[in-house]
Amino acid sequence: MKAVAAIVGRPNVGKSTLFNAIAGENIAIVKDTPGVTRDRIYADAEWLDRRFTLIDTGGIEPDSKDLILSQMRYQAEIAIDTADVIIFLVDVKQGLQDADTKVADMLRRSGKPVVLCVNKVDNFKNMAAEVYEFYNLGIGDPIPVSAISKTGLGDLLDAVAAYFPKEREEEEEESRPRIAVIGKPNVGKSSLVNRLAKEERVIVSDIAGTTRDAIDTLIRHEDREYILVDTAGLRRKSKISEELERYSIIRAVAAVEKSDVVIMMIDASEGVTEQDAKIAGIAHERGKGVIIAVNKWDSIEKDDKTIYRFREEIEKKLSFMPYAELVFLSAKTGQRVDKIFEKVDTVIANQNLRIRTGVLNEIVSDAVVMQQPPSDKGRRLKIYYATQVSVKPPTFVIFVNDKELMHFSYTRYLENRIRDAFGFHGTPLRFLIRERKEKES
Repeated sequence: MKAVAAIVGRPNVGKSTLFNAIAGENIAIVKDTPGVTRDRIYADAEWLDRRFTLIDTGGIEPDSKDLILSQMRYQAEIAIDTADVIIFLVDVKQGLQDADTKVADMLRRSGKPVVLCVNKVDNFKNMAAEVYEFYNLGIGDPIPVSAISKTGLGDLLDAVAAYFPKEREEEEEESRPRIAVIGKPNVGKSSLVNRLAKEERVIVSDIAGTTRDAIDTLIRHEDREYILVDTAGLRRKSKISEELERYSIIRAVAAVEKSDVVIMMIDASEGVTEQDAKIAGIAHERGKGVIIAVNKWDSIEKDDKTIYRFREEIEKKLSFMPYAELVFLSAKTGQRVDKIFEKVDTVIANQNLRIRTGVLNEIVSDAVVMQQPPSDKGRRLKIYYATQVSVKPPTFVIFVNDKELMHFSYTRYLENRIRDAFGFHGTPLRFLIRERKEKES
């Protein structure tokens, strides 16, 4: 389970430059993945063997001072709601500003860990006095960096990593599936969470969550325990306008990172929207188990073909995740909500399914016989060997003679044959293609 760090700061202090400097080459941009937004809201990063998700909260950067302060409050709200640790970025050349002081007060009251980062410090000896001025914010030691020249990043990341939640070690806790409910605003997430947690009277206790102010709920259903991941806005109304797409995306990223299984909610009365595809893409990209819950099913007029039409629409618009489990329900009336636990159990079992190497290679060999591997300029792809290397999600390594010949379409073909044999409902599969010289094999 990865930690989440968020960058907050005024316009033009260098948030995006710092974001890119930390993320480096690992920025998670895949053009054909619906979950990845074009403006790089989040990225995967790593420091001292700890992988974490970095979020850039900065959005609109207005000119008016009043608008800047309200925008800063909005950024701070996002960070407080979603991050394990907040990087508060200030600019040594602009000096201490009124907006910095007001946002620092807000961050301090939140109780969340805050690392104060002073940017554009090209020469610390000459600028020490200006850096020390930021002690007046009262949120700890200012750490000088230059994002543009990438100096001071080690000290900054040491300070950030010190606040990451300890990785879960308890076997008992590991065995409890962690479930997050995601979806666009007003789709019924809170209603479903309340149904799952309260109406069945299955709350056993509250256990400390991964963030300082969030409590994950331990619930029991038919003698099995689950952890319902409490994420921003699930149980309490956020002060931030729920209509802001950026906020929905950031909240979904934070929720997905802390979960094993994601329940992706879609509004039956609206159908599958572009925003739904973006949010679902985040879960797919992160390799999580997925259940698509079509909510408000009680509110639409139906005939004998309604459910088939809806399935077709989901298959078309969420074509990148054909493996997702599907349930039509009403969080308001409770209709089919109990099916959720059954689906979660199925997905968890499939996420952890291991295929013996011998059996896997039989399936691959049969698939190769049925459909010849691709060739290019007289050279044909040879598949030597396949083995499963991990679970959550199930990940396979395939050894071949030439990686360039392993077209995406043939990898998809092999995936479909493996799914035909073993199911793997509700979980994505990952394939790593490795090259071996013919003599080695």
